[in-house]
Amino acid sequence: MIRSVLHAAAYWLITIIAAIVCTLLALWPGRRPLAAGLRYYAKAQVLALRWIAGVHIEVRGRERLPDEPTVIAAKHQSWGDGFVMLDELADLSFVAGDHLLKFPLVGWILHRIGAIVLSNHGGEAERERMDRGLKNLKRTRRPVLIYPEGHLAAPGESHRYRKGVFHIYDALKRPCVPVATSLGLAWDRKRFLKRPGRVTVEFLDPIGPGLSKEDFMAKLETVIEARTRALLHEARA
Repeated sequence: MIRSVLHAAAYWLITIIAAIVCTLLALWPGRRPLAAGLRYYAKAQVLALRWIAGVHIEVRGRERLPDEPTVIAAKHQSWGDGFVMLDELADLSFVAGDHLLKFPLVGWILHRIGAIVLSNHGGEAERERMDRGLKNLKRTRRPVLIYPEGHLAAPGESHRYRKGVFHIYDALKRPCVPVATSLGLAWDRKRFLKRPGRVTVEFLDPIGPGLSKEDFMAKLETVIEARTRALLHEARA
């Protein structure tokens, strides 16, 4: 409990400072100063998890990342998932939910960094935002992160994989790197308490471009869910 309270205090202190700093960086011409600010924010959160909450995150499979822009399709068990991805991947773009817009300054920062902000309701407006985001990604050739389920999932839980990940993969003609995780065991999406221990985030073998929607969606879900189950079993052993 003491570690969790201290971590919560550190989390919000880091977040408030980062929000102010990143808002100022967003006023700077170009995207790179803001991208660097967000990456340092993520690094600080990962360090706080380790040194305050006692959560050691082992990142595996970096060698599987191609030397070209990719689509990163990750399992989403914890609010910490995004920090790990921002820490590991420079100049990362991402698809974010519009629920983040309720936090002060976040909407401006997301706009300036070029994030694709979508709601769960779909519709013409969402398709237009997606198209604008894809055009920007083609131009800047940045890696892009998306959580295919669109929801946080408890360890061992799975939601339906949404087809938005295929539209990004198909439109960009890029490899897709699946990501499995057991981070939810240490940072549960609904619990205040953090559980000290070692958990894993793993980049898996890339899925090459050119698959049909049915083949891509089936393969993506199969490899992520199978490897996630294996990581959960490993962490619990």
